[in-house]
Amino acid sequence: MRVLLIGANGYIGRFVADRLLADPAVQLTALGRGDDADVRFDLATGSPGALTRFLDAVHPGVVINCAGATRGGARELTRHNTVAVATICEALRRSGCGARLVQIGCGSEYGPSQPGSSTAEDAVPRPGGPYGVSKLAATELVLGSGLDAVVLRVFSPVGPGTPAGSPLGRLAEAMRRAMQSGDGELKLGGLGAQRDFIDVRDVARAVHAASLSAAQGVINIGSGRAVRLRDAAGILARVAGYGGVLNELDGLPHPGPVHAAHTAHATHLRATIGHPRAESDHHPTVASPAAFPYPDGCGAWQQADVRTARDRLGWRPRINLEESLADIWMEAACRI
Repeated sequence: MRVLLIGANGYIGRFVADRLLADPAVQLTALGRGDDADVRFDLATGSPGALTRFLDAVHPGVVINCAGATRGGARELTRHNTVAVATICEALRRSGCGARLVQIGCGSEYGPSQPGSSTAEDAVPRPGGPYGVSKLAATELVLGSGLDAVVLRVFSPVGPGTPAGSPLGRLAEAMRRAMQSGDGELKLGGLGAQRDFIDVRDVARAVHAASLSAAQGVINIGSGRAVRLRDAAGILARVAGYGGVLNELDGLPHPGPVHAAHTAHATHLRATIGHPRAESDHHPTVASPAAFPYPDGCGAWQQADVRTARDRLGWRPRINLEESLADIWMEAACRI
């Protein structure tokens, strides 16, 4: 089976490429904007006709799109997340290759949900920001294309390679700086949000399974369990061996593997949740504030209903959050 992977150098795409390369039945071709892609092509500016000619020449059986932007203004997000997918869909419609399309969507397409609830694929999407809107528009293009296609709505991917600007990446970097400077107090904000974290290697397994399946429509990919960021911070402190005081600036101090301390007079800051805006340079042991409490547009709670992935893909998550956090910390610790 020949697979065309778009966005092989991205956070998720790198692990999807590794997974596919480990399958001896797969012949992989990578398409992207970087010099190390097998074929250089910019979906945001390239024409559907040019992509069609390439598809007819390579004749893939599956096209996997892991490309896209998570940061930037509405125009940039629309170009890379929506226009790019329109180009893929149109090229596949014109091509005679008959390839199956696996599109990587995201949990931000759903927007906020009720605390305690699990979001199923039939929930009405109400994205709370431009990122989620741009990804939802892409999903609607795929679903309305008439192609053999599936959209995997990935919730909050974590694990090795986690971007430094993501919530857990920022936590790890703040802890690394505190340990490097010998600071016995780490101040963090915005830890009240609860997210469904899923290891990026499990995401790659789901993409591989989706490429081999006949499933169509939307399928959630998550752990099925919401975790409060303050609890993730406690686990990270334990795996890092950080013995200092962990202070939460916008809530009660976090007890457990680190000492609790009173912070009633602390300056109010918030760590970025979800897909961050621009980062600021603040005190090294204080997480940088964000302009909005939840820049990913998902509110205080998100948890995926993952029964469809189990039933239609035969997929279940295998890697727990502690292992994901240990891998995040291992990479951060190498910078000490």
